Amino acid sequence: MPERSSLGTARKPPLRAALTLCLALALAASAWLAAPPAAALTAAPEWQDIEIDARAAGTPLPHFWEQMFGSGRAILSLRESYRADLSAVKDATAFRYVRFHNIFHDEVGIVERDARGRARYNFSYVDQIYDGLLAHGVRPFVEIGFMPTALSSKRGAVMAFWYHPNVAPPRSWRAWDDLVRHFAAHLVERYGIDEVSQWYFEVWNEPNLDFWRGRPRQRSYFELYAHTARDLKASGARLRVGGPATAQAAWVADFLRYAAAHDLPVDFVSSHVYADDPPRAVFGTAAAVSRDTLVCRAVHDLRAQIASSAYPRLPLIVSEYNASYKNDPDVTDSVFMGPWLADTIRQCAGAVDMMSYWTFSDVFEEKGVIRTPFYGGFGLIAEHGILKPGFHAFALLHKLGDEQLANASHSALVTRRADGTLVIALWNYHDPEPFDPGNPTMLSREEVVREAHLPLAAQTIPTPPPPNPIRLRIAGLPPSPHFTLWRLDTEHGDARGAFQDMGSPASPTSEQIEHLRAAAQLPPPVEGVLAGGSLELTVPRQGLVLIEVAPSPAPPDSPR
Repeated sequence: MPERSSLGTARKPPLRAALTLCLALALAASAWLAAPPAAALTAAPEWQDIEIDARAAGTPLPHFWEQMFGSGRAILSLRESYRADLSAVKDATAFRYVRFHNIFHDEVGIVERDARGRARYNFSYVDQIYDGLLAHGVRPFVEIGFMPTALSSKRGAVMAFWYHPNVAPPRSWRAWDDLVRHFAAHLVERYGIDEVSQWYFEVWNEPNLDFWRGRPRQRSYFELYAHTARDLKASGARLRVGGPATAQAAWVADFLRYAAAHDLPVDFVSSHVYADDPPRAVFGTAAAVSRDTLVCRAVHDLRAQIASSAYPRLPLIVSEYNASYKNDPDVTDSVFMGPWLADTIRQCAGAVDMMSYWTFSDVFEEKGVIRTPFYGGFGLIAEHGILKPGFHAFALLHKLGDEQLANASHSALVTRRADGTLVIALWNYHDPEPFDPGNPTMLSREEVVREAHLPLAAQTIPTPPPPNPIRLRIAGLPPSPHFTLWRLDTEHGDARGAFQDMGSPASPTSEQIEHLRAAAQLPPPVEGVLAGGSLELTVPRQGLVLIEVAPSPAPPDSPR
């Protein structure tokens, strides 16, 4: 997905700052692990009781949400900052694949023509890119694209990105076939078929938008897929190829019908969906669909389309997802990502094989060089290696077990590890605060691609709701089990307050960067004994809490 804006983060207006301060003071006045006073409860929601049976049967919960991440274009993977962020996210999530655009871009130098017009291939940068990923324990999810200028049918058919990728069809299908076959053969020769067969090859990116200029758009993409899939398989039937890699969960049923009719290889289905995609584009309806339900509703629809196709058991890979396709600091830079991600895991569980969060890092240049650390970038790590709340959300939710236990709450996820440890996520979801009117313009998905800017609507600042009080009651535990509790909210693991306090500098000094890195750290967890199998706590607005309950008391000084 393209980056939507490279402008700076807005300062909170006085009203929002006052509300935030009032909420912080109110939260600080109450103990973390105790019920609020009776007077406070008169204005607060009633207690939410969550009943858990630690001995109950569970269902598998593979960690589908953290197996793959997107990133800035291919050539950025050669940067030290990219690789440092890659290592940090790998350590936090143990993810296995990374996806990016433009492995065929001219800056990678993969193809040129000699004086007689013959194609010459150079895989030097390709090798450095993939060698670097593999050295960090991450495999490529190879997006085939975009078009090398030497093969393009229209040199001027470029996206309005800073690096101008060419998105035209090839001038010659024979030339395209030759490139893809040489590319695949080189990978197999260099890395071996056993290794490359564990990669994924996805044909193009979002061909239903302006990333593909073939006409008619759908039929010409299907032709591109047919050529590319067969070319890849020529280097080994074990290579995995799929598509249609569309935006807004589009074309999947048509794609599978075309593949069946033309006997094309398809090893997986891929598509993209963002939580603020227009419901009309995704579902064909004018009815409103909330940000917290849109992604997983689309995922379940895609799963149903696959099940009713000629390929009912194909894996479903959502190769891009996020809470927003816009550069909205109140979404991707904020603690909102904690409850949104947790609730997305809860709703999508069992319907998707792998989801690729867009992106792991703000080393990203679709709108140009980053101008300020907090501009609403898609990444989990801001410029200068400053961790965002989204990073902490992934790190905490990585602790979830591989087995899910049923519970009646829509704001809780109860899991169990193989050793019997319960891992419980609790959250208080609320839609993010709106943009400050002085902030970057918000762009629709189609209009972002075409660089058309929309005016901002009038904005109002909502009054924050009180914290969400929760009572956990856990049956089936041994006496005095040990618990560990982490919190992610505006007071824990969020550097944006510190950034605003220092005046939101576009170019922080070295000292300010170190201060922001420290402010971004997640504080140590609270530990204790779960007396009587119950625990009372509050979760603030847009807060996420992660609790581990060990099956037996932790021994003194035990390593964690």
